This record gives sequence, structure tokens and C-alpha cells, in this order.
Amino acid sequence: MGEIRVLIADDHAVVREGTRQILEQEPDLKVVAEAADGDEAVKLTGSSKPDVAIIDISMPRVDGIEATKQIKALYPQVAVLILTAYDDDQFVFSLMEAGAAGYLLKSVRGSELVDAVRAVYSGESVLHPSIARKVLNRFVPSLDKGQRQEPPEILSQRETEVLHLATQGLSNQDIADELSLSLRTVQAHLGHIFNKLRVSSRTEAVVRALKEGWITLDDIP
Repeated sequence: MGEIRVLIADDHAVVREGTRQILEQEPDLKVVAEAADGDEAVKLTGSSKPDVAIIDISMPRVDGIEATKQIKALYPQVAVLILTAYDDDQFVFSLMEAGAAGYLLKSVRGSELVDAVRAVYSGESVLHPSIARKVLNRFVPSLDKGQRQEPPEILSQRETEVLHLATQGLSNQDIADELSLSLRTVQAHLGHIFNKLRVSSRTEAVVRALKEGWITLDDIP
């Protein structure tokens, strides 16, 4: 996979230090910057060029929601992983809209955080179990939650199949196995989907599919 460059943004120094220690035990993860507030996180994203930015919500000057918006606007290739103590609906939905690729609560184990960093770097979505259903229910069209709409013609049949399986929570490798494709081919299909839908992560693509009614809750296990 190669080295994954990570930025950590949290206003508590002890949290940053603990997160750094967890990540840097892994040979493929390298912490390239630490920020104590959202404004600093945005600036350091530009100068340190991380692949993944781990962002807390509650920070001084610029909070995690605004920092995520700015990072995704300026550096759309950076995957934002939210790591926070808050699971309030308003925070979850705002961050999904802002383009966060993942949302974890600070109750997760270190190994789960490590897996999440690798996952969002690979274009996969990561949602804490208590967050996932909120997101699905929020973004399904309220008019008729059981009626599926046809996806746009810009997506090929194979891309639509990949998006459908991604919405079910399958990993890239699982999708490859399901469709009898190589992992590299699945990654290429996801890249095309991201480009066509003008999104930069699997989470954003799934949210778009739910909003448009291309996927319904009946499709989610």
C-alpha cells in the first residue's frame, strides 16, 4: 500500500500524543503534522500534504465541521476521518455533507482506528455502528423511502453494481470477489464513480446514491 501520511487535529495534547503513538506503531503510517485547532489543521494540510486528516469536532477558532469543509474544498484528495466524542445528529449530518470519509467515536480501540485510516485512504467508508443507521435514515429521500430511482446514465451498469455493493458496506476486496473482478479493477471503477459524481470518497458516493433514491434502505443489510 505504501506509506500513509496522517495529520492529527485535536485541541487536547494528550489525545494527539496518544493517537500518534497508536498510529506510528504501524510501519505504513506516518504522522506528518499535529494541529490544536481547525484553522491550524487547514494550514498544515496545505504544507504537510497528508493523505488522511484525523479531525475532532470541538476545537477552538475553527471547529471540525468548518475545518472539514475547508480541507475538502482546498484539498479534495485528502480523506477526512472524524474522531470525536460526539454523535449528535447535527454533527453527523453536517460532517457527511462536508465530505468526511469516516466518522468514529473515541471509544474505538486503537486497532479500529488503524484499520479506519487504511480504509479511508483506500477510498472506503468508515462509520461507527451507532452512526451508520442515522446516516442512512437521514439521506434516504423522505418522499417515498421504498421507491428506487434509476441511477444516472453517466454510470455504467458495472459501476452501478459496484456502487450498490459499496452501499451494503462491502470492502473493495469483497466487491472484487462478489463480481469476480480484480481488486485493482474495483478501485478503478470506484475512481470513475467518484469522478462522475464529483465526490472524493465512498461515503460521499453512498450519501449521493441515498439522496437521489438510487439505493433504498431495503438494499442495506
